[in-house]
Amino acid sequence: MKGSTRTMPFGQFAKIQPRVRLDKGSSYSFIEMADVDPHVKAVTPSTVRTWNGKGGAKFQDGDTIFARITPCLEHGKTAKVAGLSEGRGFGSTEFFVFRARKGISDPDYVYYLARSPVLREPAIKSMIGASGRQRAQKTVIENTLVTAPTLQVQRRIASILSAYDDLIENNRRRIQLLEQAVRLLYKEWFVHLRFPGHEHVKIKDGVPEGWEKKTAFDVMGVLSGGTPKTKIPEYWDGDIPFFTPKDAVDYAYVFETEKTITEDGLRNCNSRLYPKDSVFITARGTVGKINLAQTAMAMNQSCYALVARPPLNQHYLYFALVDAVEQFRSRAVGAVFDAIIRDTFKLIPFVVPDEKLIAMFTEYASQILNQIDNLSTQIRKLAHARDLLLPRLMNGEIAV
Repeated sequence: MKGSTRTMPFGQFAKIQPRVRLDKGSSYSFIEMADVDPHVKAVTPSTVRTWNGKGGAKFQDGDTIFARITPCLEHGKTAKVAGLSEGRGFGSTEFFVFRARKGISDPDYVYYLARSPVLREPAIKSMIGASGRQRAQKTVIENTLVTAPTLQVQRRIASILSAYDDLIENNRRRIQLLEQAVRLLYKEWFVHLRFPGHEHVKIKDGVPEGWEKKTAFDVMGVLSGGTPKTKIPEYWDGDIPFFTPKDAVDYAYVFETEKTITEDGLRNCNSRLYPKDSVFITARGTVGKINLAQTAMAMNQSCYALVARPPLNQHYLYFALVDAVEQFRSRAVGAVFDAIIRDTFKLIPFVVPDEKLIAMFTEYASQILNQIDNLSTQIRKLAHARDLLLPRLMNGEIAV
């Protein structure tokens, strides 16, 4: 990029907290901090809310939102906004909003700059020594010097990085479609009772003959977790992933966790090292999210690890439990599902089919989960390659 690069304060390169006109009393897309996945480029609004004329970050399609509060900033909660109703929206007060300046900066380049250490490291350092809840300082970000190549070069850089994100997003969509196919098959066979050979099976007490009515508690072991003492540094930042409700994802396998522990940490807490394909369910916070461990993990006390009892297996249990919890949640009243305790599993109905049908379903489900496992691994490798390139492209170390 020699001969085409200059540096300037980020506040001159992009607009920070730009103006957006919202009409008081009108409804717009609303983005919460929880909507932002640090591994996904675009953020999809989860709700629509009425603008009351006060508070909240305001943005429009194409803007970048940037978490300014700890620990969300450290975890990389940055996203490009798209798909807003009316093309405008608002969200958490804990977002900075960045917008490209016409003729100076490209929206995608601004997004990748916000993801890079160029902006993130000064923002994190600006919180050091702050009292109370720590927030990045706007003036520090405004005055941070950034590389400002020509628009043509910015677009080339953004296109290189976008290619990785596009592949990641395609793999995510494939994972969602694959998992949805298995969930639909589960409903077809075990909820609507249109399983192979159903025409020749009698229904007795509401279930096919040979099936058993039980509860979730009857068909699995419910195991607890625990947290090592946080004030002992030797227990933390090791090689063992430490699953908490914050790590739950919207598809089968979870691999990465915000925190990790050491072997000493594992020995000094109430969690086991749960093997691959352990089923985790979140019991507090975001309640009832279910994942399979993609690698061996420990787990905190706000979750349960679930182990299938024969004739069930982990892959069958995962899909059966996702459906059972979904149905139970839709029928639950009051505070019964505000948190999960061991006795909650005694309230969740669970039907156990005959072993032959479980084996047939598991053969299909396991093949799909193997594909999801491989796609998840590809996503991590692509993200790792992108993150290695990102700072080198942003500081001009690699010419394009």
